[in-house]
Amino acid sequence: MTPVTPADFNRLYETHIKHLKLKGLQPKTIEAYARAVRRIGAYFDHRIEDLSEAQLIDYFTALLGTHSWSAVKLDLYGLKFFYAHVLRKPWVAVDLIKPPKSQRLPDIVTVAEAGRLFDATRILSYRVFYFTLYSLGLGLRLGEGLRLQAGDIDASRARVHVRDAKGNKDRLVPLPDVTLTVLRNFWRTHRNPVWLFPSRQGGLRAAARATTPLDRGGIQLTLRKVTAQCGIKKRSRPIHCATLTPPI
Repeated sequence: MTPVTPADFNRLYETHIKHLKLKGLQPKTIEAYARAVRRIGAYFDHRIEDLSEAQLIDYFTALLGTHSWSAVKLDLYGLKFFYAHVLRKPWVAVDLIKPPKSQRLPDIVTVAEAGRLFDATRILSYRVFYFTLYSLGLGLRLGEGLRLQAGDIDASRARVHVRDAKGNKDRLVPLPDVTLTVLRNFWRTHRNPVWLFPSRQGGLRAAARATTPLDRGGIQLTLRKVTAQCGIKKRSRPIHCATLTPPI
């Protein structure tokens, strides 16, 4: 194995970050692939330029003992990216990892449960956000909902334009009439020219001038508290349902 100093590794790591950004990967993917190289570098004392298949087997076996299959796959893909774009070396561990295939049916939050969740959410912006994601069903992820802008709502065609979704692809999601009404009423409370769900930092008046959307952490923390308060233990996203009582 080629000797590498921590300084050498840091330079390679910075190059890795640059390539990740230049390839236009999603922020979560960049974070995961960067974490993979940091973790593997720490495991091998920064010497990761000439890893053998045997060494990789040892590493991923140890990782699987403390992490999920998802983490193992992300570390594998992150290191493969590092070899291909930073080291410019052939990948030595083809088909090294094959996680078991599983197919699980999602837990479905019922209309009654969703109604209790909305009623228990006291912050209006959060309540409308949860309602929007629920009413759009499996069509919208949390991050995609936070990034929604006023121009993404196509009222005439009853659809939502979801931009930069998974795989950097745009897609269209059906927009129920009740959701359109809720979003229109909610927008009138802040009138931000860009964001549907502007940041709450600074209060309602500041929301009209906010340049960023709601904080992801606040959304997730509040949802955990409200679901616990309501006794809802299902964690998967709900199905589409436009028969709910509007939250505003």
